[in-house]
Amino acid sequence: MTNPIDFHTVPFGHVITAMVTPFKTNGMVDILSAIQLAEHLVTHGSDGLVLCGTTGESPTLTSLEKQQLFKAVHRTVRGSAKLLFGTGSNSTVKTIENTQVAHQMGADGALIVTPYYNKPPQEGLEAHFQAIAKSTPDLPLMLYNIPSRTGCNLAPETVSRLMNLPNIVSFKAASNSIEEVSQLRQVCGQNLAIYSGDDVLTLPMLAVGAVGVVSVGSHLVGLQISAMIRAFSSGDNTVALALHERLLPLFKALFILTNPIPVKSALELSGWRVGDPRLPLVPMNKNMRKSISHVLDTLASV
Repeated sequence: MTNPIDFHTVPFGHVITAMVTPFKTNGMVDILSAIQLAEHLVTHGSDGLVLCGTTGESPTLTSLEKQQLFKAVHRTVRGSAKLLFGTGSNSTVKTIENTQVAHQMGADGALIVTPYYNKPPQEGLEAHFQAIAKSTPDLPLMLYNIPSRTGCNLAPETVSRLMNLPNIVSFKAASNSIEEVSQLRQVCGQNLAIYSGDDVLTLPMLAVGAVGVVSVGSHLVGLQISAMIRAFSSGDNTVALALHERLLPLFKALFILTNPIPVKSALELSGWRVGDPRLPLVPMNKNMRKSISHVLDTLASV
């Protein structure tokens, strides 16, 4: 018996990696490393990639850097994985411009975070997303709710009023609330594909109707996360739970500091040259790197 979840409406796959942006030692974007990492991810469990999202340090990337990164990765993974471009900002006009560029460049979708700092009311959020969706009606959109970073929360009732826009197809739930998924399912039904925005909550959110995860941990354990979701979807909850519990220490370790500081350290420890994060983020200190290294070693020995 399979779990009561519609796994047919999955616009971007089940495991989407929110990819880091590799930097060289001089701080410039490392396009070659980005291509190599993207190739690795799509052969190790990732159905899709998000470029220039939170994990990709989008606030510190220039428009030119974003476009160069997208073009290079798009050439690499086109046809083998879905590619989403993080286009959200706290300016509706700028977000529309970014989203139109993403569409013109061949993105499979755009990830649009709620406006940060200016803290719009629900009416403003509704008008913001309506304007963006109408500006690129042929590009599928994933709304991104992460109140801990933006200072505002996109209410399920507001999302339900946006469901008349056919290109709003998915939602990244990163409010640290499983109840949010249930509320979205109640008011939006199965037309909205909900993705966990937190690796720790992927399995619990699947149980209440999410279809997958926009993951940070999949940089390192993408195949295992994919296996967990497949096990759940086929009704093998014992296997899914065992995988969740095995991966839990890593999921927690990757958020002991602001993302993407820990995952960049974990990748470096795993042999990937992704460089330090850009200021105002700073590299992880030695003691924390040892903690990450211990978690990776323990996971490898299981």
